[in-house]
Amino acid sequence: MRLAVFGATGGIGLELVRQGLDRGHEITAVVRAAARLPAGLRERVEVVEADVMDPAAVAPGVEGRDAVLSAMGSRERGPTTVHSGSVAAITEAMRRAGVRRVLTVGAAGMVADAGDGLFTRYVLKPLVVQPLFRHSYADLAASEELLRRAGLDWTVVRPGRLRDAPPTGRYRTSWDRCVRGGHSTVRADTADCMLSLLDDPASAGHVVYVTS
Repeated sequence: MRLAVFGATGGIGLELVRQGLDRGHEITAVVRAAARLPAGLRERVEVVEADVMDPAAVAPGVEGRDAVLSAMGSRERGPTTVHSGSVAAITEAMRRAGVRRVLTVGAAGMVADAGDGLFTRYVLKPLVVQPLFRHSYADLAASEELLRRAGLDWTVVRPGRLRDAPPTGRYRTSWDRCVRGGHSTVRADTADCMLSLLDDPASAGHVVYVTS
């Protein structure tokens, strides 16, 4: 497939590029600065430098692609519009280009539901995790609402607390509810999950939780 990857210089984004190439996909990395991509990857992908908040700027990275994967994220704890602003621009560019399939990265911590154990559901998430990341989670929630209203074939992948490690190859997933005991997720597993869901039409319109 011809794939556009946003957030390609981040932890999950780099894994999407590496693993996507290993699977034989043709990758376009949409980034603010091409120099931030490792040289070994930069030579194997098409690079589009763009302001990811501007639909016209990201259009060259979206046009003619089969699907879009976004691993955009904010490193700040304060108020942010990184998620919602980039999703607004990406989905507008996709509609103009006639591209329908899009997968984005969310966060399992933003929701507590029956899939969680009692401690996680009633103590850990509402009293610790959600207050700590309230600004980022509010922006993620806004971005997911934009996705739902965009009229595209979307899937949100929500990992647990992210960590760096080699891919486990044995991660667990759950659709539309949290994974019991799913406290952390390897970034490489998150990327593998997203790439595996790409051509699964049944996953469109669903939130997929993933834990290592």
